[in-house]
Amino acid sequence: MLEIDVRKVLGSFAVEARFEAGAGITALFGKSGAGKTSIVQMLAGLITPDRGRIVLDGNVLFDTADRTSVPPEQRRIGYIFQDARLFPHMTVRRNLNYGRRRQGGRQANVTEDAVTEVLGIGHLLGRRTHDLSGGERQRVAIGRALLTSPRLLLMDEPLASLDAERKREIIPFIDRVHRQFEIPTIYVSHSVEEILELATAMVLLEHGHVTASGPIEEVMNRPELTRVVGQGDAGTVIAAKVTDQDDMNNLATLAFPGGQFRIPATGMAVGAQARIRVRARDVSLALERPVNVSVLNVFEGRIAEIAAADGAQADVLVELGKARLWSRITAKSVRELGLEPGRTVYAMVKAVALDRPGPHP
Repeated sequence: MLEIDVRKVLGSFAVEARFEAGAGITALFGKSGAGKTSIVQMLAGLITPDRGRIVLDGNVLFDTADRTSVPPEQRRIGYIFQDARLFPHMTVRRNLNYGRRRQGGRQANVTEDAVTEVLGIGHLLGRRTHDLSGGERQRVAIGRALLTSPRLLLMDEPLASLDAERKREIIPFIDRVHRQFEIPTIYVSHSVEEILELATAMVLLEHGHVTASGPIEEVMNRPELTRVVGQGDAGTVIAAKVTDQDDMNNLATLAFPGGQFRIPATGMAVGAQARIRVRARDVSLALERPVNVSVLNVFEGRIAEIAAADGAQADVLVELGKARLWSRITAKSVRELGLEPGRTVYAMVKAVALDRPGPHP
């Protein structure tokens, strides 16, 4: 368990963060300049807070009250940067061995064989780092951090310097590392897609302050997230389970507490847990159940809340049993349909509008 309660003034900008992180992958999410990197640097000991306390697994790393400040090299924290920062004059094996030397005589709980296998870099050991692709370099950097036998991993936007193809390549490796070694991880990103695929919990940051924290489904569904991700990406994240795979029609069925979604997807394992992301802009509302329409996903629900998004649009929160769904429609539609809290409506979501779900960690 990681406990952090710190404050740091950096010029005209102040970072004030208080949250806890458990055994999974906790995402620090926010726009550029929100204070994400400053927080991980305070955790690593690279920046000293003006005041506060940092505790990892019951061990105090920093506390202004009793003047404790454990040096970075003694914190047993692995740090993966945006760029791999490998030693260019060394082979992949020597870069990895540098991580092993950083163990400082401690008994290793991560072995080189295990790291090379889970990251798929065994065939690269004899190569120089300048001969590697961006994705390969980042996998080696993760391996080097793992071989320090850390109690905590810090990943500071590790995919930011990679193109879309390399990102898709490395995300499964990050997930595999966490499942194999079960090292608590703080993952910094401003990508909703990365976080949905990897994280179990989320800390939302704005202007240096924590505005929300908790399980990812709860934080992603808060209306204030819109200010961070932008109007076009606002919506709902729903935990679901694959109950059927119709390969003939390339459709998968995923059940959730409010019903079931049908989405275009193949090869999804029945019984697997997944997350579905539904953008508010892709949810339409009707007062009567639609008939003779092409939309595959229609849910009966009740309006819980209506909030103004801007002068022309409104966010309507629809309760579907134990689940909720945000819909963004025009303010004109709200008035003409007579929408108000408590009214029964039918929410419609096109199957093709849904993001293909990522695994539910």
